[in-house]
Amino acid sequence: MEKPLYIGEFEAKLDDKGRVVLPAGLKKQLPPDAVSKMVVNRGFEKCLTLYTRADWDLELTNLSSLNHFNKKHRLFVRQFSNGATEVQLDTASRLLVPKKLCEYAEIKNEAIFYAYGNRIEIWSKHLYEQMMEIDADDFADLAEDVLGASGANGSGGDNE
Repeated sequence: MEKPLYIGEFEAKLDDKGRVVLPAGLKKQLPPDAVSKMVVNRGFEKCLTLYTRADWDLELTNLSSLNHFNKKHRLFVRQFSNGATEVQLDTASRLLVPKKLCEYAEIKNEAIFYAYGNRIEIWSKHLYEQMMEIDADDFADLAEDVLGASGANGSGGDNE
């Protein structure tokens, strides 16, 4: 079975207990059996990452190939899985985001679900807006740095 690829940016509000409604536009992209068990965890750049349980298990399987005799590998696995929590949607399609994870990601009342590829990130609204604030020329430079020289689009870029 092919892995789903997610798309979209969704605003959401957390209630006083740290519950957030999974946006309907995102929920309909998830495999039907995925909403009963998901995992939320610390992501990079102070966001959270929401995984289906199957995707989380795949991440852990990939990490199991690291050498547990190597100190950096052990540290990475510990940091990566620190705070990972299984969550379920309740009957109102809400998931409870653990307080410790909300503090890490600076999420208070407003969150952004940012879905791309096989990832679903949960950001505090203010950190998301800061991260996405980029000048058009800077974005063009970033695109050239990331894609231009490698010829990822088949053109080889303009660096010839």
